[in-house]
Amino acid sequence: MEQKKLPNVTISLVLGIISFIACCCSIGIGGIIFSGIALFLANKDRKVLNESDDPSSYVNAKQLNTARIIALIGLALAALALILSIYQIVSAGGWEAYQQQQTEMLEQLGLPTS
Repeated sequence: MEQKKLPNVTISLVLGIISFIACCCSIGIGGIIFSGIALFLANKDRKVLNESDDPSSYVNAKQLNTARIIALIGLALAALALILSIYQIVSAGGWEAYQQQQTEMLEQLGLPTS
């Protein structure tokens, strides 16, 4: 019996992992983008798997479930990061006040500001 691979599983895993890093570095927006793409690709492969006559012929079907779970967790963390960032911006008094607050924190830590 021929062993086949689902085409998007590996890239879904990689994008899901990148979404964890991106949600921390981009106020959550990058995480939402990367995890959204990963979830889309994983669901596309899941559809291929479900429409297949013999789903057991795919060797990376378990990795597909892992990719979907990682993408969902990344999406939830990114959404949480975005909500918390919006809350911080609003509670600081707007974008300019938020930037000023961040600059003051960096100066207190002795880090360079741009």
